[in-house]
Amino acid sequence: MSARIALIASARYPIREPFPGGLEAHTAGLADRLRRRGHDVTVFGAPGSDPGLRVSAMAALPPISDAARSDVGMPPEWFLAEHHSYLELLLALSRERGRYDVVHNNSLHYLPLALAGTLDAPVLTTLHTPPTPWMESAVRLGDPRRLRFAAVSAHTAAAWAPTGARATVVRNGVDTAAWGYGSGGGVPVWSGRIVPEKGPVEAIRAARLAGTGLRLAGPCPDRGFFDSCVAPLLGGDVTYLGHLDHRALARLVGDASVAVVSPCWDEPYGLVVAEALACGTPIAGFARGALPEIVDPACGVLVAPGDVEGLARAIPAAAALSRTDARRHAERTCSAEVMIDGYERLYGALAAA
Repeated sequence: MSARIALIASARYPIREPFPGGLEAHTAGLADRLRRRGHDVTVFGAPGSDPGLRVSAMAALPPISDAARSDVGMPPEWFLAEHHSYLELLLALSRERGRYDVVHNNSLHYLPLALAGTLDAPVLTTLHTPPTPWMESAVRLGDPRRLRFAAVSAHTAAAWAPTGARATVVRNGVDTAAWGYGSGGGVPVWSGRIVPEKGPVEAIRAARLAGTGLRLAGPCPDRGFFDSCVAPLLGGDVTYLGHLDHRALARLVGDASVAVVSPCWDEPYGLVVAEALACGTPIAGFARGALPEIVDPACGVLVAPGDVEGLARAIPAAAALSRTDARRHAERTCSAEVMIDGYERLYGALAAA
């Protein structure tokens, strides 16, 4: 049975390629696959999103008065902008009685949780991160009869459990057609946001020790970190290729012998892992966060968190693994089809409640 779904995305980052991060890529894929299954999906996201994704732009922050700006306690303007966007949206949804069967909150904001009780449709929130102060507060104060949760990994579900959020695990999935089986054999790849917690420095150091070289790709939201910590390590067979769109990134990952995944925090999921496995590219990585859930010995080699020398040894070891096994693992566990199956079961349970 098809459902009418309001899908709430980021109000800060437009959903368009090259995607600012994994959350925006996930939202685009989720909306597309749900529509293919016959669901009526309205995506609410940031202005400037790709028109082809049919995103309803959330409200921009109106001019702030001089009187308000004179308040010494005024928060950053980006915070006010997000607050205004979500507040306007939730108030609008509260007036649209009977319009939606489910509101799927795929954002990282607290207001869809805090105002869930004002809506006539149940609110399903996907937990993409460890607990954050604002969201944790909203979960603790929310009506448990109105709030339902999915988590992108068992690791993330466990992190949220003390707040009272009982989450069903629905792992993120990728389009295994778009992330097609690659030929492999090339220079190892590292992809993702180039920020300290993603570990690009550790990946470069490991690749240098392994003598394999490394190709890096991804956005640089922290330019100071890139200029001071990453750029000085580039050169020779270690190169930065920029922020690529999905097609170019899929070719790069599919050509690589190994995908190096080096989180320096407890990664809630790791979409780059699913993307690499879909391309048939095995993983060499740190066993942090959810990575041990996604990677098994047939498709990757994981070492202790922060062990750069161990990661260097893992790179050639992972290159020797079967690319076919990696691809099959992705199809079974982290494909878009498997993900949508999980969400459809949750939507059905919400409708029956």
